[in-house]
Amino acid sequence: MQDISAKEMKGHNILALERFMDSTRHMIEFVVRKKSAYGCVGDEIRLFLSDEAYRQALFSQNQKEIKIKRYAHVIEGNILYQNLKKKGRA
Repeated sequence: MQDISAKEMKGHNILALERFMDSTRHMIEFVVRKKSAYGCVGDEIRLFLSDEAYRQALFSQNQKEIKIKRYAHVIEGNILYQNLKKKGRA
């Protein structure tokens, strides 16, 4: 059995430049459920997103294309993790 922490996460690296961009407000880690622009089924991806890109990701989740597993608010490059169930995002 493979340890989940050992799985390769696609998308942005935790220290990616996108994390520190002025427009970045959100970080999501998700699993692709349907083949899409995000990737192939089963891919685990991390992205740092602007408000508009985050709205698009939420739309993709509503369409069952992705499942957001982890969310964080990003302020000046600092990652503030949130509980998805508490915020109603999952």
